[in-house]
Amino acid sequence: MKSSSLTFRKNAEQALLDTQLQRALDIAGSGFIDKRRAAMDALPEYEQLRHTAREIKEHTLSRLDEYLLQFEQQVLDNGGQVHWAGTPKQATDIIVSLCRDANAGKVTKGKTMVGEEIGLNEALQAAGMTPVETDLGEYIIQLADEPPSHIIAPAIHKTREQITTLFKQHHARLGLTQPLETVPAIVNEARQVLREEFIQAEAGITGANLLIAETGSTVLVTNEGNGDLTASLPRVHIVIASIEKVVPTLEDATVILRLLARSATGQEITSYTSFFTGPKRETDLDGPDHFHVVLVDNGRTDMLGNEYHSMLRCIHCGACLNHCPVYSAIGGHAYGWVYPGPMGAVLTPLMIGLSQAPDLPQASTFCGRCAEVCPMSIPLPDLLRQHRFNLTEQHGVKLKSRLALASWGFLAVRPRLYRWIMNRITCLLHWVSRGRGRLQKVPFAGGWTQSRDLPAPQGETFIAAWQRQQARRKADNE
Repeated sequence: MKSSSLTFRKNAEQALLDTQLQRALDIAGSGFIDKRRAAMDALPEYEQLRHTAREIKEHTLSRLDEYLLQFEQQVLDNGGQVHWAGTPKQATDIIVSLCRDANAGKVTKGKTMVGEEIGLNEALQAAGMTPVETDLGEYIIQLADEPPSHIIAPAIHKTREQITTLFKQHHARLGLTQPLETVPAIVNEARQVLREEFIQAEAGITGANLLIAETGSTVLVTNEGNGDLTASLPRVHIVIASIEKVVPTLEDATVILRLLARSATGQEITSYTSFFTGPKRETDLDGPDHFHVVLVDNGRTDMLGNEYHSMLRCIHCGACLNHCPVYSAIGGHAYGWVYPGPMGAVLTPLMIGLSQAPDLPQASTFCGRCAEVCPMSIPLPDLLRQHRFNLTEQHGVKLKSRLALASWGFLAVRPRLYRWIMNRITCLLHWVSRGRGRLQKVPFAGGWTQSRDLPAPQGETFIAAWQRQQARRKADNE
């Protein structure tokens, strides 16, 4: 990622002023929400499935080592290999070595957020190899030399006009110069270019939505079929996945799959739900000669059993992003790392350090929509609140903010003093507004008044008005 979480505030300000980004977010935002709502309304057993899926994940996490070892043994029995990586560097070293063994000058890739997490493309390029993204969204942002801005729709921040310009710049050398005016035309041109890449690649790398311990299978869901081509055409198929993706059985996987597509895109099931179980057998007409699975930890073991344990239930559906008012206003790049939105605001500080992402826990209105729509019932607002608590304990909050919170805490436990001060502040703000009903500048509220007016108080607090009303009723009754 080119940006840093330390610049979140600056990134957010720039995003709000980016008219093309705002246009793209407006076009895409409501579609995900409306489709998800319709899919859930058509699934009366949704809450029961949600409860069952949570129990499956919690059971698996309680015996994670056992199921990972079972998965490894099944992969070995199927003719594949499993590689263990504790850190991003170990993971990229393993994958680069596997690609070198395959003499892979060109490597096709299906979409994998873990690949983004470990900096896989950069590692392959440094080793002299050419990674080619085959998911349409990932292909678009690879041409733009940008990171993904959404975990299921990487190019959601791009307008059709921007994509057309990108294709014209990069495809002209291939003799493709026809103007692209429709989405089908864009898709067809991308398909034409990528077809040759699929054929030429010596190795293919995909992610995995699930790992099945019972069979040693990896599960990949896509809507374009690019994952199937990446997995089956090259001689070597490399799967990269984080360790919490494992589930015990095929039946468990189907429960989660029923929730995944509905939560992500509003589909009952994605166009392609593929199960890969080892290299091709003697009776298979096609498939890879070699099958490898690289399991990445990168701090996830440390999350087991601690206050962020529930984050390991995440299935990366993106529902929390789609329903978050903060993400919907600024997009994914403002978050500065791989994972955006509420789930990213929790995960990023855990993976790169809270001191490197001090603003992300503040990137929430605490409206609770993310927890409400999460198919795995992850209490995201509670986890963000825990980050804020830890940040305060580590003195990662600015002195002005700490003093403001300390003053509020002092007043909150002294109701009479609190009401006395609030009454006077309310009267003062009412007087300052001079009857206009709004305030353009208020001390200590610059973050609000920078882009909007603050409604002016009516002259007394709610409690004062209620007490006055109660006193009048009492007098009338007497």
